This record gives sequence, C-alpha cells and structure tokens, in this order.
Amino acid sequence: MIPKDLRYTKEHEWVRMEGEEAVIGITDHAQSEMGDITFVELPQIDKEVKQSAGLATVESIKAASDIYAPLSGRVIAVNEALEGSPEVINQAPYDTGWICRVSVTNPSEMDSLMDADAYEQYLEASEK
Repeated sequence: MIPKDLRYTKEHEWVRMEGEEAVIGITDHAQSEMGDITFVELPQIDKEVKQSAGLATVESIKAASDIYAPLSGRVIAVNEALEGSPEVINQAPYDTGWICRVSVTNPSEMDSLMDADAYEQYLEASEK
C-alpha cells in the first residue's frame, strides 16, 4: 500500500511535508528491492542539499545505494535510531524508518514530485 499523503521520486524516495520541514525516507518498494538493510550512512546535520543531489547511503546484503534529496534545503535532524538498527527501514519504511528531516528552501520543488497514484503507475510501468 502506497501512502496517499506522501510525495515520491523516480529514485524511490518519499517526502512528507510538516510545515516548512520535509521528512524523507525510502519507499517500501526500494527497501524490498534492496533486501535486508545492514547500514545507513546518515547525512550531517546542517548539510545543505540540492534537489536530486546525494543525501545519504543505504547498504544492504545486495548492494549500497545512494539516496537522493527529493527537495533542496538544510538537514536539521537525522534518525539516529538507524545507526544501531538499520533494519527499521525494512520493517517500517514510512514510519519509524525515516532517514532525515530537511528545512526546505524551495517548496515549489514539491510540484516536480509524484503523488501516490502517479508513483503507483510509475512502478507498474517499470515492472513491464
């Protein structure tokens, strides 16, 4: 089930806006494709990020994958629980498995992200 209240990227990141802040993580599809997640390299607090630039790295038993910033801004919090328990992303990617929070500098970038229906269609098209 793809949560309807989030926005999505073609690289399988999700965004939940909370006021001026974006909570960012990877989708259920991404975590299931990666397999068991073994390590998360979290971004530095206060790191300035640009939309589509590298944000974090998630390593699994299969490979290491870069996570890209869905929106431009400054990292204001990271999910420190992932340092000791990276598998939380596998268990709850849309909830306790979030990666970081970003103070968004260009809210209009949200317009370039997919809503849940568009993301679902994107997944279906990519499976063909």
